[in-house]
Amino acid sequence: MDKSIRLSGIAYESLVNGPGMRRVFFSQGCRHNCKGCFNVDTHDFNGGELLDMDELILDVKENPMLKGITFSGGDPFEQADKFTYMAKAFKKMNLNIWCYTGYTFEYLRENTSDKNKWQELLENIDVLVDGRFVEEQKQEGLRFKGSSNQRIIDVEKSLKEDSVIELSF
Repeated sequence: MDKSIRLSGIAYESLVNGPGMRRVFFSQGCRHNCKGCFNVDTHDFNGGELLDMDELILDVKENPMLKGITFSGGDPFEQADKFTYMAKAFKKMNLNIWCYTGYTFEYLRENTSDKNKWQELLENIDVLVDGRFVEEQKQEGLRFKGSSNQRIIDVEKSLKEDSVIELSF
């Protein structure tokens, strides 16, 4: 397996992309093109830079202040195999893993295949913030999401019950 991942950037210590001190990996590449997106530089699949996943994982391991990891974008599900590889390593470190996507939980479940690795990524994250950003549904004061249509989902419970179980913040 190629151990490189295309990222648009990294927030090394963030308090706004999930609870606690988190490392945020911004995926490069997005098909959604949401109107009003605050990260349009992440849309180009050839943008950003290729980074070594093992080096990124080691760097996280060396920061004891981190309580969690967040995959943002772009859309991490466009590189699900790469983010799955990293998620599995972070799980072994007992880190909480959040992932943002423009796809809905239902769409990911209905369109999973061995090729796209969506199911495997879902099985290795704790929380999914799903749905496209909708500029008309943007509200001040929303925690951990950009518009009111987006949901913060407990992935493990949702997979077990085959139904969306939302978390509230």
